[in-house]
This record gives sequence, structure tokens and C-alpha cells, in this order.
Amino acid sequence: MFENFIRVAAVTPEIRVADGDFNAEKIIALIKKAEREEVRVICFPELCVTGNTCGDLFSQKVLLHAAQNALEKITHNVEYLLAVVGLPIEYNGKIFSAFAVLNNRKILALLSRDGISFGANLIFSCGELKLSVGKNPAANLILNPSAECEILGKSERRRLFCAAQSAGCAYVHAEAGRGESTTDMVFSAHNLICEDGEILAESLPFGEGWAVAEIDLDALLHERRRKNIFLPDENNISFSIETNCTSLTRKILRLPFVPENFSHDEVLEIQVRGLQKRLEHVGARVVLGISGGLDSTLALIVTARAYDILSRDKNEIIAVTMPCFGTTARTKSNAHKLCAALKIPCREIDITETVRTHFRDIAQSEEKRDITYENAQARVRTMVLMNLANQQNALVVGTGSLSEIALGWATYNGDHMSMYAVNAGVPKTLAREIVTRVAKNSESELQFVLEEILNTPVSPELLPPTDGEISQQTEKILGSYELNDFFLFHALRNGRAPSQILELACVAFAEIPRDEIKSKLKLFFSRFFSQQFKRNCSPDSVKVCEISLSPRGGWNMPSDASPTAWEF
Repeated sequence: MFENFIRVAAVTPEIRVADGDFNAEKIIALIKKAEREEVRVICFPELCVTGNTCGDLFSQKVLLHAAQNALEKITHNVEYLLAVVGLPIEYNGKIFSAFAVLNNRKILALLSRDGISFGANLIFSCGELKLSVGKNPAANLILNPSAECEILGKSERRRLFCAAQSAGCAYVHAEAGRGESTTDMVFSAHNLICEDGEILAESLPFGEGWAVAEIDLDALLHERRRKNIFLPDENNISFSIETNCTSLTRKILRLPFVPENFSHDEVLEIQVRGLQKRLEHVGARVVLGISGGLDSTLALIVTARAYDILSRDKNEIIAVTMPCFGTTARTKSNAHKLCAALKIPCREIDITETVRTHFRDIAQSEEKRDITYENAQARVRTMVLMNLANQQNALVVGTGSLSEIALGWATYNGDHMSMYAVNAGVPKTLAREIVTRVAKNSESELQFVLEEILNTPVSPELLPPTDGEISQQTEKILGSYELNDFFLFHALRNGRAPSQILELACVAFAEIPRDEIKSKLKLFFSRFFSQQFKRNCSPDSVKVCEISLSPRGGWNMPSDASPTAWEF
């Protein structure tokens, strides 16, 4: 069961102009089909009971009477869903294009597109589902029965309009179709279902006129809470439908932080411009650690671009690789090759003896491979970078990603700390895609080393290699970053409960056993809560995605908040 997903449909019936009985039969057949397919809200076009092109026939008593009879038949057949159908209504001697809102074999309301008093600006409520027919921006779900003729370029303008109207809500647009009179106009049955700026489903112009998708009520509600969008208490009409789906037809993205049509240059530009401003302000050079891994690679690419924009000599960049107990020949070589490909000097400082001296100072056995053994290396690296920064009038650029910050996968006052964190707004999955695209658009030398880095297992390299290979692989400990970024997105961006995230993850990652996903999800929430103290004292960082974990307006959470309510 997928909680708080509701299946909606925008449907164009086959009609005959001015034939209420025929049209009612076709509308009823579509309602029955929708009910069988678990549709819970269905929207039909404007004036579909009679046809939109009746002209002066709308003033005929015979047509108005036929429309009322057809509405009664349709109403009697609406049981498990909420339906909106368009028909002409006479009110105070005038004829109006009206919408009947039907549920449980009753007419909940008649609304007019012209805003007259028999049903303007009503909100229909079913639990957390707030629905309006028309344009009330306070609703979660807006239904727009329409009858616009098709002209050149209209379909694309319709797509843009409906997507824009769906900002912070869902927008369902039902269009009249080919059954209308073609005396002067043609209608295309171009129906659209949009959610928060994206088109979820559409029936293409001159197609079958059937568009169905599930609306994510939780995501919409969470967005409205964040933006303080409130619904009016007055003019509410209650109705009853099931707001859960037993299955989903909409695509659940495995990589929600990586939109299908995103521009990697746009992401890089955000990072670069943030670093550029900081460097201009402090008048400093950059020092950063280069591990031969993904995150430090992205940070170096950003730094190089910032220097290009500032017209600074990239020889001023202080890129440092600091091998120690866990460093492999592979990552060390990649660090040097990356700097060479970007034409940046690479300085190597072996910290092994420094760490050993520190072990002697605190009576730590080098044979004891515990957390002290690991973190001492990370802290010595940070000490080296910070002292180099003082020595060279430089600014330490942090390399940790948003995913690592969420999981607390950083050594406190080690790689957790820097003077400006350029990757802190970039999830690991997005970082991987950015570097992949940079590689594809680079010359052979840089492309080769970037591809080698992308193929290297993610690791802090704090434990000695096994037969020369990386022995400590992050994703074998925490779970894949694809999973963890999925958890992060749905927990923070959509405010979902762990049980809901589990159901969606099982759809998106069908190849992974459910028990394994559940185990990693438990680990995610455990670490997310326990590691907040690191986030509460994190360095400045530029926001890249809609989610930020910066304590300065991105994510405000006490370090000692209890995770009990999130346990499942």
C-alpha cells in the first residue's frame, strides 16, 4: 500500500453535440473504467455533457432539460471516486458553463467558471486532500475542465501553462476532443496531469484522451508546510474517497537528486560562483587535500574553474595529497594524474611518521585498528591543510558531500572541518554524474583519469590495503549512496515516514531484497539523528539542491533530538 498517493485521471469522452443521453452513457462507461483502475478523482472537459460547441442551442429549454437528466444518470453511477463533469446550467435567467462535483452518488456542488454565487471558490476536503475546481491557489489539487480549440503551437503553450500552474500543487487539465462540432474549430483531447512543475502524464493531442497518474499528497503537503501556504476554513465541502494506492504507475526515480534533463554546468556554476565570491572577499589562495577520490576531484574541478573566472594563475592552487596507512598506489597515482591533467601543481606530504609520533604521544598502539587509529589520520591531514593555509595566506576548501554530511561520515574536526565547503550542497549521486559528464567533455588525459577515479570504490582509506587493494569500502558499510541519497531526498524533501520511504525504495530498487533496504534505512535514520552535532558546527557552504543541511537556514535540528518516532 502506497500511503497518500491518489490516482487521478483527465479524460475526454466520445460525445455527440447536443445528445445528452449518448454523452451520459460514454461518461458513465469511463467512470466505471476509472473505478476499476483505482482512479479516485476524475476530471472531464468543460460542457462535456452537451458538447461545448452547441452555440445558440444552449438557450433552448430542451437542451438544458436533457443536460439535467444526463447529470442525474451520471451522478447515480459515481460511487467510489470524485468526478467533475461540465454542463450548461440556467441560473437567474442566465446560462452558465458549470461544473458538477459528484461523489457517493450525490452532487456535492455546482460551480461556475464565471464565479457566480452558486458555487464560486469552494474547497473540497478529504483528509489531507484539498481540492478545488478552477484556480484557487490554496488547494493541493486543482482541476481544470477545459474546452479550447486547437491551433498551431497551442499544445506546447498548454504544457508550459499547466506545468507553471502546478507549482506547489497538482494540476489536472481535461480538454474537449474530436466529438465537438468542426464547423469552425477542432479540439484535440490534449489532457495533462502536472505536479509541482512537472508533467506526470498526458494524452497527446488527437489521441485517446485518457491521462492517468498518481499524485503525491505527502510531498505536496510537506512543500506547503515549508512555504506556509494555508487553506481557508470557510467554504469547505467534505467528501470521502480512498487516498492510498495499491500500486503505482508513476515513475519512482532511483536518483531523485539527478533530474533527467539537468545541466551539470549549472551545478558547477553555482559552486564556482560561491567559491569565487569567497576568494574575492578574503583575497586568499586555495589549499585542498586531494585523495584521488570522487569528492576531492569535484572540489578541484570547481577550484580550477573559479581561478579561470578570476584570471588567476592555477599554479597558486595548493593541492596536497597526504598518503598514510590506508592509501593505495591507485588513489595516490590518480591524485597526481588529476592535478597534472588540470595543470595544477600537486604537493605530496606523507603523514605516516607524524601520525606515528602522535600515537606515541597518546599511547595508541599502531596495531590497534580502532576509531582512534582511523580518525588520527584524518585529523593530521586537516592540521596539515590548516597550517599550510596560515603559512600561504590560503583558504582550506572542504571536499565532503551532502551525502556524507547527512550520514555523519566524516571525522569530527578532521575532514569535517574546512574554511569553505564547496561540495556540501552536492549529494554523492549528483557529484558522480557531474564528474561523469565533465569526463565525457574533456580531452583524453583528463578524461582517462576522471574515468579511473569514477571506477574506484568510495573509501576513506584509513585502514591498510589488502594485497594492495582498497580494504575499507564505504558503501559496504553504509549501503550504496544511491540508496542513501534516495532516503535523504524523501525524508527531507518530502517529509516521508520511514515506512513510506521503504515502500518507494522497494519499487525503485526492485533488485535489492526488502530486508536489506530496510536494514540500510534503519541505519540511515540512526546516523542522521546521532550525527547532527557535526552539522551544527559545519563551515560555510553554498546551497545547490533544494535540500541543504547547513545550520544557517538549511536544516535546523537540535543535536540531541530523539529518533524514537522514526524507528520502525
